[in-house]
Amino acid sequence: EMAEKTDRAIKAGELASPLAGVPVAVKDNICTKGIKTTCASKMLADYIPPYDAFAVERLKKAGCVIIGKTNMDEFGMGGSSEKSYFGAVRNPLDPKRSAGGSSGGSAAAVASGEAPATLGSDTGGSVRQPAAHCGITGFKPTYGAISRYGLIAYASSLDQIGTMAKDVRGCAALFDVIRGRDPRDATSSAGGYAPCLPAINGDVRGVRIAVPRADILRAASPSAAEAVFRAERILKDLGAVTEDISLPYPELYVPAYYVIASCEASSNLARYDGVRYGFRPDDFDGMTGLYRKTRSEGFGAEVKKRIMLGTFALSGGFYDEYYSRALKCRALIKQGFDAVFSEYDLILTPAATDTAPLLGEKPDDPNKPYRSDIFTIPANLAGLPSLSVPCGKDKNGMPAGVLLTGKRYGDRDVLNAGAAVELGVRS
Repeated sequence: EMAEKTDRAIKAGELASPLAGVPVAVKDNICTKGIKTTCASKMLADYIPPYDAFAVERLKKAGCVIIGKTNMDEFGMGGSSEKSYFGAVRNPLDPKRSAGGSSGGSAAAVASGEAPATLGSDTGGSVRQPAAHCGITGFKPTYGAISRYGLIAYASSLDQIGTMAKDVRGCAALFDVIRGRDPRDATSSAGGYAPCLPAINGDVRGVRIAVPRADILRAASPSAAEAVFRAERILKDLGAVTEDISLPYPELYVPAYYVIASCEASSNLARYDGVRYGFRPDDFDGMTGLYRKTRSEGFGAEVKKRIMLGTFALSGGFYDEYYSRALKCRALIKQGFDAVFSEYDLILTPAATDTAPLLGEKPDDPNKPYRSDIFTIPANLAGLPSLSVPCGKDKNGMPAGVLLTGKRYGDRDVLNAGAAVELGVRS
């Protein structure tokens, strides 16, 4: 019905958007009116929103056809899309492997040809890492460029809607449609953007690109590191200037992120209490019993773990030791990246520390999956635009992605440099 309505509007000259009629799938934590939005959780397994998210409103206005919702890690908490109430997402390139997370379903939908473009959300790398694992392109814009209205909250100061497609131009076209100021989201900003898609030509002559070589070799696998150095060679051949740097305060990224994200999750997810909407147990003893059974039975293990960590860090006697200190670390990180971008236009790193792991793989170190976000987390902490582009494969034929991160509101520069990497990979 949506497609037929769009066809009529195009024929009548009422729709001029380049995305009119394009099918788009939407991550299942972004509200769609009349269509289930579950966050891949038992807690919201039957929730049907009465409204569309801002980004979905924009898609419909442009004549896009919403063809379905995509699976994910529950409430966006995970990096493999295995922590879903509805089962794991499999990588279309090798079904034994993870599609990445938490936007694994959105990445898999594009990689498998089920949708030419999708929306995901990115709190610490959840668009860019699965894009890398599935061999597609994923874009996280400047914080505030896309309204979070209708994005079910995990960590509000870090959450962003992002775009995923086969290539940079697809991500840019989708971004142009859904970005913009929204009075319902006080953090959204018009940002002075001109359309990004017309400015993408792959010309990077004179662009100064920082490459944290020592940090990459220390934290990334050989396949992930080689993808970055291949992208560096491509960009230099096209006229860019690259120089080695050290990342600012890399030891702070993971601890600061997981304290802040868990604290905000503890606050945001307090609304799921069995009273207003969502899962409600059949048997309970009093109001306290209702809260206990609702949250014990409705949330999965990873979500409960992060809520407990956040509640602990916000509790009396620990607030200053954990949450307040994490915010100070975040301020240092932002200052450090501001200093880097006073000399350079972009930073080039891996999009993930390794290629897609096998589903169900248990690392020897239980903290390893959290440290794998080290290259994606800084852009969320500092609110910067960041793009994942495929650039090579490992010995098993699985794709490796590279990450281009730019200064605040430098979204066009990031997308254009990504297009240059694509040009070099294809040639």
